[in-house]
Amino acid sequence: MNSLFRQLDLLIKKSEEKHGFLRYNKALLNAVSTILRKPPIVSSCSPHIRDALDLKRYMSIVVISLLPCLFWGIYNTGRCAYLSIGCESASFLEVFIEGALHVVPLILISYSVGGFCEIVFAQVRGHEVAEGFLVTGMLYPLICPATIPWWMFAIGVAFGCIVAKEVFGGTGMNVLNPALTARAFLFFAYPAEMSGEVWIKRPIVKLLDGSLSSSIWTTISDYKVYEFIDGAKYAIDGFTGATPLAIVSVNFPGIDSVLNMNQTYSILDMFLGFMPGSIGETSTLACIIGGVFLVLTGVGSWRIMLSVIIGGISIASLFYLGSSVNTPSIFSLPPLYHLIIGGFMFGAIFMATDPVTSPFHNISKVIYGFLIGALCVTIRVINPAFPEGMMLSILFFNIFASLIDHYVVLYFLKRRADRAK
Repeated sequence: MNSLFRQLDLLIKKSEEKHGFLRYNKALLNAVSTILRKPPIVSSCSPHIRDALDLKRYMSIVVISLLPCLFWGIYNTGRCAYLSIGCESASFLEVFIEGALHVVPLILISYSVGGFCEIVFAQVRGHEVAEGFLVTGMLYPLICPATIPWWMFAIGVAFGCIVAKEVFGGTGMNVLNPALTARAFLFFAYPAEMSGEVWIKRPIVKLLDGSLSSSIWTTISDYKVYEFIDGAKYAIDGFTGATPLAIVSVNFPGIDSVLNMNQTYSILDMFLGFMPGSIGETSTLACIIGGVFLVLTGVGSWRIMLSVIIGGISIASLFYLGSSVNTPSIFSLPPLYHLIIGGFMFGAIFMATDPVTSPFHNISKVIYGFLIGALCVTIRVINPAFPEGMMLSILFFNIFASLIDHYVVLYFLKRRADRAK
């Protein structure tokens, strides 16, 4: 390993030569060096604060916290794919492999395209590649449906990396969350593909005798499902299944949609994640496990997480208490359900707590989180065109995070001035 590092240092030194043949690869070589070992520049004396938690370790901890959501997302994607053809007897390994065939390529595309953008901008600007893309590259696939076309997914990655981060100066300078910005771009540009309701989009093949292969190497893509209409045979290119949030967002009076949702998905199913949706957002339990890890390691802000939940429950309770038989059905949704459907918990734990786009002061974090939770539920209930709400509410208050900090600081300065009188 030491020999490898010596060779890498030699290549980096050659890349610093003004007319060297590696001068256009300096950012790439530095990125490889940063990934394989600790940063070469560290604080060694005062007045700097010496801490073991550098940027690389910080981002690595966030990636580790996302692993429960990732593994569950892979399994749930494969499970929904098999259920869409009426197969409930597939083994765990078959289901997991089918899900991995959908999810893993998206992760590879996310890191490849995002890393390429980071390296290009770092090379042009003459600085090192920041480790921020480690988290963005993992977050972005988890908030997208597994059936999104790869070319569309790649465009979203590039848009989020360039427009939301690099134009502001790179990691640490961005105002908006890059992963959410990428998803918002695709949501408004390609709403049908970003709905999250399509379980599997590619043609599914089923043996003519109705059986499925038991080989773990035979995926669902090797089968075809047919339907018969007036004696004619037609190929079905995909299956759709409404998410719980889509079911309850049907805009007609009464609580029929809520009852229909409960008949389709139990509260335990929704908590554990046995439902369709974006890859990493379905399981509230997996999100909580990752959130506990972030809090215990001191990386995630428990104030933001808790205040988002309180804000969501508070506004949801007002709508619930004010509902009647004549109000739209989502008004009658009990507050607890807002926490376990859609991307509410994933956004509260992993997106709202982004240290770059969230406020700095503790009181600011509480205000920021409460407003995000409140606006999320308000969008869900009031505007049926955007049934999710969490994405838009986080992006909206990303813009006001610095302003919230500003007025909190002014408040404490005023209190100090009053005490000095």
